[in-house]
Amino acid sequence: MKQTTESRLKPHCLNLVELVAQNIAVISPTMTAALIVPLMFSTIGSMSWLPYAVGTVMLLFVTVNLNQFARRSAGTGSMYSYTSLGLGPSAGCLSGWCLLWAYLFISLAGTTGFTIFAGKLLAAMGITCPPVILFAVCIGACFTLAYMDIKVSTIVSLGLEFASVGLIMLLCAIVLFQKHFAVDTTQFSLTGFSWMNLGLGVVVAVFSLVGFESSTAFGEEAKDATKTIPKSIIWSLLLTGAFFVFISYIEVMATNGYSTTLDKMDAPLSVMCGIYKVSFLSLPICAGAMASFFALALSCMNAGSRVMLAMGRHGIFHSATSKTHAKHETPHMALGIMAICMFVVVTLCRFVFKLEVLDEFNDAGTMGAFGFVGAYTLVTLAAPFYLKKCGELKAKDIAWCTAAVVLLMIPAIGSVYPVPPAPVNYFPYIFMGYLAIGVIRVIFLKIQAPERLAAIRDQVRTQHLPGLLGTSAP
Repeated sequence: MKQTTESRLKPHCLNLVELVAQNIAVISPTMTAALIVPLMFSTIGSMSWLPYAVGTVMLLFVTVNLNQFARRSAGTGSMYSYTSLGLGPSAGCLSGWCLLWAYLFISLAGTTGFTIFAGKLLAAMGITCPPVILFAVCIGACFTLAYMDIKVSTIVSLGLEFASVGLIMLLCAIVLFQKHFAVDTTQFSLTGFSWMNLGLGVVVAVFSLVGFESSTAFGEEAKDATKTIPKSIIWSLLLTGAFFVFISYIEVMATNGYSTTLDKMDAPLSVMCGIYKVSFLSLPICAGAMASFFALALSCMNAGSRVMLAMGRHGIFHSATSKTHAKHETPHMALGIMAICMFVVVTLCRFVFKLEVLDEFNDAGTMGAFGFVGAYTLVTLAAPFYLKKCGELKAKDIAWCTAAVVLLMIPAIGSVYPVPPAPVNYFPYIFMGYLAIGVIRVIFLKIQAPERLAAIRDQVRTQHLPGLLGTSAP
């Protein structure tokens, strides 16, 4: 399973700004402002900013553990490779399994978000277009860009997201100005607040924040990877976490007292434009949101394909998934599989389960968050074992790991208790069923091809920690 030129990615082509762009595009600040804050409001009420603050702090603890790996080594495969280093190839396979689920469903959130706002723009021009056509346009365009050049993909993602967030911040400034910069004290009152709902609120916050670590999947393509990747992770999380706390506060304040409550709005930014008499911003913001969701789908397709490529190199998937294009040096086979899966799932939900596009968006984001929580938990647990193998484990590292795992239990427990309404109450069990398939795959490898797991362990160590090759491992 030696890596050949057939599976070579374009080396050292992404700088710090482009890595941050990749992360922020997956996080998609516009997505939260445009569609997720109403979902958060329906979950926890006027203190919608609080789960974002808690979620950001929680993921900062995860970041400390994740960067134990990112500062020391880099490669393709993201948390799949990192978990393999610390806990062995079996846990690494499950981490990669979680990541593929996560990137698939968050990419579907991007696809459905694109469809919602593209439909609004077309409707403004008197044009009606079936959602399935817009699904195909979004996924097809994402595949084309991702297939051609990763550098172009990240630059496009950054430009689209920057323009969209700029328009949203302009709207926020107008709201604050018309409110005379008064503080909305109702958002800091515990009246009507339920601590029991905080866990589910953090699940929604994780939906917003996931992807801050996606640059770890581009270790082969990053410049000075062990420095730029850790920085890109921290900056992406801090910038977007602060933005989410701010935008949730502004939206709750701006729509307070309006005839339609925030949780019933499918386009809160457009409603805000109407309330504060800047309706001329509505269509540009709508266009910016459409572009941002496209960037989200594109970035998730890029990240997911790199995880699939790494697992294909190790024989967990068919060897075809490990191939890269001879000219473009992109994982065209893995990208194609991602694109097909995206289109099949989003279309199936539309026609078989009769879901509205907005429901598909909400459900896809919640489902994707479970995959990220699973991968974050595994890589956090792997960090102290990895440091022990490096001979660098300290008491504070165990403390960081323990704190992160405890905090990750908030969304894990909150997703099942108190029991959320249908169909969200079924989602954790659907994900557990998917995870069980991954466990069966690992058991099959242990029984039928134990030498493959041993080869994965040695390959990962050869790439990341050559000094450990030949030592015992879990």
